[in-house]
Amino acid sequence: MIFLVFLAFCGGILTILSPCILPVLPFVFARSDQPFRKSGLPLLAGMAATFTLVASLATVGGAWAVHADQSARIAALVLFGIFGLALLFSSLAERLSRPLVQLGGRLSGRLASSPGVVNSFFLGVATGLLWTPCAGPILGLILTGAAVNGASAHTAILLLAYAAGAATSLALALLAGGRVFAAMKRSLGAEVWVRRILGVAVLTGVAAVGFGLDRGVLTRLSLAGTSKFEQRLVAFAAPEHPRPARIDANPAVGMPVAVDSDGVPERMPDLSGATAWINLPNSPNLPNSANAQPLTAESLRGKVVVVDFWTYSCINCLRSLPYVETWYKKYKDSGLVVLGVHTPEFPFEKDEANVRQAVRDLGIDYPVAMDNNYRIWRAFNNRFWPAHYFIDATGRVRYHHFGEGDYAQSEEWIRGLLEERNHQPLPHSATKIAANGAEAPADFEAVESPETYIGYNRAQHFASPGGFDEDNERLYGAPARLALNQWALTGQWKDEGQVAVALAAANGIVYRFHARDLHLVLGPSSDGAPIRFRVTLDGKPPGENHGMDTDAEGFGTVAESRLYQLIRQQGSPRTGVFRIEFLTPGVRAFAFTFG
Repeated sequence: MIFLVFLAFCGGILTILSPCILPVLPFVFARSDQPFRKSGLPLLAGMAATFTLVASLATVGGAWAVHADQSARIAALVLFGIFGLALLFSSLAERLSRPLVQLGGRLSGRLASSPGVVNSFFLGVATGLLWTPCAGPILGLILTGAAVNGASAHTAILLLAYAAGAATSLALALLAGGRVFAAMKRSLGAEVWVRRILGVAVLTGVAAVGFGLDRGVLTRLSLAGTSKFEQRLVAFAAPEHPRPARIDANPAVGMPVAVDSDGVPERMPDLSGATAWINLPNSPNLPNSANAQPLTAESLRGKVVVVDFWTYSCINCLRSLPYVETWYKKYKDSGLVVLGVHTPEFPFEKDEANVRQAVRDLGIDYPVAMDNNYRIWRAFNNRFWPAHYFIDATGRVRYHHFGEGDYAQSEEWIRGLLEERNHQPLPHSATKIAANGAEAPADFEAVESPETYIGYNRAQHFASPGGFDEDNERLYGAPARLALNQWALTGQWKDEGQVAVALAAANGIVYRFHARDLHLVLGPSSDGAPIRFRVTLDGKPPGENHGMDTDAEGFGTVAESRLYQLIRQQGSPRTGVFRIEFLTPGVRAFAFTFG
């Protein structure tokens, strides 16, 4: 937030290069012969305060307009259209701003000749009224875009920083003298044409959005009034909010508790953010379990706790589950509590019925907290799926591990913490893991294909000619040959941010991969109807290379939203072309994973 305020301040400084500042310059330079601290500085402070107030009110009004009801899109288009016309026709801008201009003119006329700090401040207020409508068409585009997300204190702070930056640039110009004003006036003609061109671009965009030609234009219009330099700054400071991801991503999260050098909490954080609890009555070794009370950090004091962050369509999580389950069964009678925190990646993983079914199917007996709002995730300052935190009997986080692997070392930590708690050694016994299907360990040496998302937000290596038509229905095709890890849609699809939806029968997906296992996260149609499909490997039925969710002929059914294992190659894994064809429309496809 601090950095964004700084960038808004810098953006305000850049306004001295815009014609929107010209109407206020005469009032600024009219006092260039008076002491800056008693005249110029109060005037600029009044300008900044007025601009922030008026612009904030505009944001609130815009937010009401766009959030009032289902006509939000129309209201936003109307506002953009008005601002676009105001950019194109200066007479319209003058007519729209006339009441404020007249008020500012009357006030400035009365105060311009009066010295003193107070009068200078109120002259700044009057000058701000002149400045705000001048910048209004361009700033209105930004404010209307921001209003879609609602007004907030952050908006007012950013506007104040922007105004302060502009006031700073004016202060520098004031100190430099009237020659700066004269030089800026000579550039006004070119700037007027820039405004007109911008107005045409805005109106063209409004027409495109109105006819549904591009649903992404409205967002881009909200930045239409900024320069390329400013857009680069904003992109650098506030990129698209990163999503929590598997082991290779790092989402921005808060740090509500003390953390160590790795960003891991020093003590077990609060668990109150859980949206639901599963398996509490089936855990007799837990405090208050008979009453199915939600777990808390305090109620777990005196136990050794392993916290496992997972989500049920994550292949990395599924492959680590047999180890977590074995630890729970082996050491629960010695004082170990295992707590699964199910933090969803895809929308269907927020459904409590889906999670409960997954817990039953996977044979999980330990408590699972549903973390749909990411509150526990953020409390732990977590960054990965899967992630394991090992907590001693006093509530301190003593060890952590991110991703798959190192299970022997993790078990040694469990044993050490239990021996520390119980003040006696544990008997040694071999740990045997029985895992099959998607839970079987990956052949990492053979995996050359990465996790691949099908929704356009995070999609990579998409090879259908013409690329994505985001959020729109389109007939897709596949090239004659795919390079390794390229993939394509075939048939009529609607690709959305996180998912692609098949709109007709015989739609398919093709992927050239290299791995032993190929998985695909799929969901049935929106009405829950099962979807039959058939897969091939290099154009033939998979035979002995079929996965647990397909037969030798490649047939299978999508009956629920989850991860489906479609290919498991026997022998040495090789590069192959995978193709899946859905026999009825409606399937929802999310992501490929490999093992």
